Amino acid sequence: FTGEISPAMIKDIGANWVILGHSERRTIFSEKDDLVAEKVAHALESGLKVIACIGETLEEREAGKTEEVVFRQTKALLPAIGSNWDKVVLAYEPVWAIGTGKTATPQQAQDVHASL
Repeated sequence: FTGEISPAMIKDIGANWVILGHSERRTIFSEKDDLVAEKVAHALESGLKVIACIGETLEEREAGKTEEVVFRQTKALLPAIGSNWDKVVLAYEPVWAIGTGKTATPQQAQDVHASL
């Protein structure tokens, strides 16, 4: 599964980036925002750059909670990132568009980016 590799293993193969907060980890392993933030802090402390995934489920989107969810997820990361934003990329991952037959349009992604 995604997320089963330590920072040391990532660095050992010469990679500099790690993806954290991926929908598989949030869904299958019930990883919450605070755990994702801990992982972000650990990765940064280990010298890795981070791609931090944020995004809402279909249920959250249909309830009109997109902004609430991505703001909450982003806010949880702030203490972990501190002044290291030059080492972090936020990746909007619309969980509702994974395996549902629904597709996120570029405008929908841009709307989330503009909100953030």
